[in-house]
Amino acid sequence: MSGDYERRLREFAGAELIGWRAAPDPVNRPMIRHWAEAMGDRNPVHLDDEAARATGRAGVVAPASMVQAWTMRGYAAAVDPEGTGGQEALSALLAEGGYTAVVATDSEFAFERELVPGDRIGMTEVVESISPEKATALGAGRFVTTVRTYRDSGGAVVATQRWRTLRYRPGPAPAARRPRPALNEDNAFWFEAAREHRLLIQRCAACRALRHPPGPCCPECRSFDWDTVESGGSGVVHSFAVNHHPRHPAFDYPLVVAVVELAEGTRLIANLVDVAPADVRIDMPVALDWLDADEELSLPVFRPGGGR
Repeated sequence: MSGDYERRLREFAGAELIGWRAAPDPVNRPMIRHWAEAMGDRNPVHLDDEAARATGRAGVVAPASMVQAWTMRGYAAAVDPEGTGGQEALSALLAEGGYTAVVATDSEFAFERELVPGDRIGMTEVVESISPEKATALGAGRFVTTVRTYRDSGGAVVATQRWRTLRYRPGPAPAARRPRPALNEDNAFWFEAAREHRLLIQRCAACRALRHPPGPCCPECRSFDWDTVESGGSGVVHSFAVNHHPRHPAFDYPLVVAVVELAEGTRLIANLVDVAPADVRIDMPVALDWLDADEELSLPVFRPGGGR
C-alpha cells in the first residue's frame, strides 16, 4: 500500500464512527424477560423483585450483557444512512484497499453499573486503532478496533465495549462442492463403500430381507443384526423428476433425479446421466456408474442401457 493510503488509515484513529445514539426505548421489563427467555438466563434477579431485593438490590436489574441490545437500531433505522457518515467513510477507505470482507473477532465489555427499568442510555463509537496489514487464514487484512461507550441520561458511563473486526481481502471463491451427506453410525459404511465404487445393500442377518436406506433395525422382523450384499448395478427407472430450480452451483441443469429399482429388489434415489430428460422413461433399463464428486465423496449414478 502507498504511504498516502497508510496515512489516511492512521488518521482514523480517534475518529468518531457513531455520534450519540440514544436507545429507542428505556430499559424495561418485557425486553428483559424476552432476553432472559431467549438466552436461557434463569437468574431470578432479572425477573423477580423479591429475589433481587434479597441480594441487596432495589429491584430487578437487566442482564449486563444486554447493554448492547438497548441501543440497537431497528430495520428502518438500519437502512437510513443518517448518522453513519463515519462508518461509511471508513468502510469506503477499507474497500479502496481491497478489504471488502469482514468478520467479527472479539468483543470485550467492562461494566460500571447495572441497568434498571426506567434507565435511558445511549452510546458513541470511536476508532481506537487500525492494524498494519496482517496475513490471516482468510486473506490479507487489517484488524479494526473500536470502542463503544454507553452512558445514562446523566452522562455517567455504564459500560464500555472494545469491538474488534477483521477487514480482509477475500480470496477466490472455492469451487462449489456437492452437499455433504449426514453421516451417522447407521449409514457410514455405505458411503465408505461408495468411495471404493461398491454399491452395498444392507441385509437382515435374521430374515435375510434386503433394505435401503440403511437403518439400525429390520422393518420386517425387527432384528438389529445385519450384514451386506454388493449390488450387481443393474436396474430400471421406477420414477423420476427433472429439477430446474432452485439451482446449486455444484450441479448441472436440468437435473434428472430418479428412483432406481435395482435387480436385487431395493430402490435408491440417484441422478441419471448421459440421457436427455425427454428420453427418460419409466421401466427404462439403467446401469450403475460412479460420480467422484471430490476426494471425499463418491456417489452412484445411473446411465441408460448396459453401462460401461
